[in-house]
Amino acid sequence: MAIRIAPLQPADATDWRRLWTAYQTFYGVTLSEAVFDRTWQRLLDPAHGMYGALARRDGGPPVGLVHWLRQPTCWDVHDSCYLQDLYVDPALRSGGVGGALIAHVVADAAGFGAAHVRWLTHETNAQARRLYDRVATRSGFVDYRIPIPR
Repeated sequence: MAIRIAPLQPADATDWRRLWTAYQTFYGVTLSEAVFDRTWQRLLDPAHGMYGALARRDGGPPVGLVHWLRQPTCWDVHDSCYLQDLYVDPALRSGGVGGALIAHVVADAAGFGAAHVRWLTHETNAQARRLYDRVATRSGFVDYRIPIPR
């Protein structure tokens, strides 16, 4: 089946929201309406450096989404690309959609001259990690965070 990846458009709001909500459910989090709205605004603003795309199979409804960010880095003269979110409908996982979404981000990153594409995943996300281990090299770094009180 043919997989088509296309950048987010204003008309994609309902489909994006459906997939973005499913992604949040997968990770057991609930985001506020303000976060949904602000994220959508950022994704549609080409000056923001935050990008998104949807995957469709055979011209049907979207079955996957990806978000990525262009980032400066102190480690190279070129920017880096951070693949922040990748989600594929559970019924279609291991069917090439995730790989196609990653390839789309890699092509975009190459287009803006990125030094590399990087991302994180949860250690328990075994199915996604099988794909990631095939297409990328693990960095060995461990992610740490300190929440900033609001």
